[in-house]
Amino acid sequence: MTPRLALLACTLALALPVLAADPPPYRSAQQILDASPAGDWRTPDSASTLYLELDAGRVVIELAPGFAPAHVDNIRTLAREGFWDGTSIYRSQDNFVVQFGDADADDPARAKPLGSAKTKLPAEFERASAGLRFDALPDTDGWAPQVGFADGFAAGRDPKTGKAWLAHCYGALGAGRNNDADSSIGAELYVVTGQSPRQLDRNITLVGRVVKGMELLSTIPRGPDPMGFYADPAQRTPIKAIRLASEVPEAERTALQLLRTDTQTFRDVVEARRNRRDDFYKRPAGHIDLCNVPLPVRAADK
Repeated sequence: MTPRLALLACTLALALPVLAADPPPYRSAQQILDASPAGDWRTPDSASTLYLELDAGRVVIELAPGFAPAHVDNIRTLAREGFWDGTSIYRSQDNFVVQFGDADADDPARAKPLGSAKTKLPAEFERASAGLRFDALPDTDGWAPQVGFADGFAAGRDPKTGKAWLAHCYGALGAGRNNDADSSIGAELYVVTGQSPRQLDRNITLVGRVVKGMELLSTIPRGPDPMGFYADPAQRTPIKAIRLASEVPEAERTALQLLRTDTQTFRDVVEARRNRRDDFYKRPAGHIDLCNVPLPVRAADK
């Protein structure tokens, strides 16, 4: 072949279209989870797990000592000493929260003793992000420069200030306070049961999140306007007990595993929800909000 013909053949070869490989078949989030390796799951720390016991069943809560260490320590003390036993869920505001604790806490003559729990704590709205593993989501967010998961919790982060904080997603557990930033001690708690009130991020100390049993809280009858506090004590939902899992005999614990957010399985699950390509969806969104990423939970063999 002459040099001219060789050059022409090379040019034609470069001009031929490259056939792209067929994309891998779409897998639903559940299919991805079903195929996940055992090492992608973690067992929550029993010393940072609360059992909220209601007549209707058990609500399992994972605490966040990495973000609110002082509040979590106080909550552990309150749980060990049975502070919440016999109290109630005394507020259920539509599309917002349920709140629980001592309904008479504001009346010194009737308030339940706090035992050895501390009566003054610092506000823990945010923490330093240095040294914190942060598994960022690919999309922008209106409430934080970056969002993702840290220690398994939905969180925001600001690289400029070096701060990170927990987000008010569905199921988030917060410590109720008065107007002063440092007026919460973890005795009065609330769980988000409505559309995520992200405007509360960095304004209230978040101390954890519900990992199992949200249906027991979200279906509680709503209280009256404007804020859902029951005027009639008979409408409150009694709390049988709130206990640390570590204080419960192992045979009576709820055995759960949570998906680690630093895994390819988690990234694949997020993408499967972010770009749905099953027969029902005609236009993939190409975006996902932080609070639309539920952390998968599954039952574990005891």
